[in-house]
Amino acid sequence: MAQQDTDQQHVGVLPVDDEGFVVDTEDCEEREQAYRERGTSLPITVVGNPVLHKECKDVTEFGDELAKLVDDMFASQHTAEGVGLAANQVGVDLKVFVYDCPDDEGKRHTGVICNPKLVELPAGTRRLDDSNEGCLSVPTAYMPLARPDYAEVTGQDEKGNPIKVRGTGYFARCLQHETDHLYGYLYIDRLSKRDRKDALRQMAENEPRYPVVAND
Repeated sequence: MAQQDTDQQHVGVLPVDDEGFVVDTEDCEEREQAYRERGTSLPITVVGNPVLHKECKDVTEFGDELAKLVDDMFASQHTAEGVGLAANQVGVDLKVFVYDCPDDEGKRHTGVICNPKLVELPAGTRRLDDSNEGCLSVPTAYMPLARPDYAEVTGQDEKGNPIKVRGTGYFARCLQHETDHLYGYLYIDRLSKRDRKDALRQMAENEPRYPVVAND
């Protein structure tokens, strides 16, 4: 994706750097607080809910309804003490996720991505990180999962402007995890059968610390 032009840099929700990637590390506390204070916290859908297991619809309208959803998602993410949240995790069938996530250097990243697509990286440049991963839709369960320690995502911001986002370490994992959600994949879908069974056992044996939508 080409670098955004000068006009685009001025109209986007976030500024961009010299390579065209959004600068999502500035004023994180103020921006996150503004989103969530406008929003209403919603319960989290959990594994087994049909909305989590299919590809979501593209965002085509970038108006007040989307803005309200984004606010609600930040409020919900804060309540659940998460670092990323996809729209289908609050029952909405749209390709949008929010994040408020540190990278491995301790830098905080806060933003919104609509219609995300992961950039395919050359195989020779990938380094896998097999750290533990968890999910608000699989509450209380954690399992190791190997993912590349660097990720790039293209998409749009909540105003419809084209954006590019990149991250390393834990934030790279977040970008990949949340993009997966919007295409119908939970992290446990990438585990072996044994590890998936173990994750579901952990979930069954413990109580979530935030409101969830019970499956019928």
